[in-house]
Amino acid sequence: MERIICLIAGYLFGLIQSGYFYGKAHKIDIRNHGSGNSGTTNALRVMGPKAGAVVFLGDFLKSLLPCLMIRVLFRSQPEMIYLLIMYTGFGVILGHNYPFYLNFKGGKGIAATAGLIVATDLRMMLLCLVAFVLIVAVTRYVSLGSLVVATIFLIWLFLFGMMGAYGLDQRLLPEFYIVTALISGQAFWRHRANIGRLVRGRENKISFGSGKK
Repeated sequence: MERIICLIAGYLFGLIQSGYFYGKAHKIDIRNHGSGNSGTTNALRVMGPKAGAVVFLGDFLKSLLPCLMIRVLFRSQPEMIYLLIMYTGFGVILGHNYPFYLNFKGGKGIAATAGLIVATDLRMMLLCLVAFVLIVAVTRYVSLGSLVVATIFLIWLFLFGMMGAYGLDQRLLPEFYIVTALISGQAFWRHRANIGRLVRGRENKISFGSGKK
């Protein structure tokens, strides 16, 4: 029952589409511009750095806050709290990627994943941040940096889960790994077109210009 509650609560938080609402406030439906999604990168490309920062913060917080709430609400169940955090984060990502009121057309879930990472393990956050910044700075491919973060997320939680770092009941580990893999898999699935362009050398590079006003 706790798993279902966390998944549904996460989905409801994920429905807060920062990019869509910010765009509407500026008389733009961001889904009709750029890559057609409502995430941070498209907001940056279409409306500029300020929009990108606001959208990222909104999508980051809508994942971080409910995951932190789960840590408090279920603190009496330390043997499964990290599994519940994963369910909550997964729900947020699903809500962000597939908002029902926007015909299931949302973003790609990377900012929401960042919020989940911070709520889970600050050491993992630091590694992901360094890797992302370096990759984007060198290649200017946000998609590549995002996919590397999703990969680090998966490998880190598998390794540290096996080492008992999160105090999970051993019987819950397979489920923990499955949910973790689904979260990472969502990033790859939503970036499948980007992966194809990366392979062909045709991926769009990020520009740090002012964008549309």
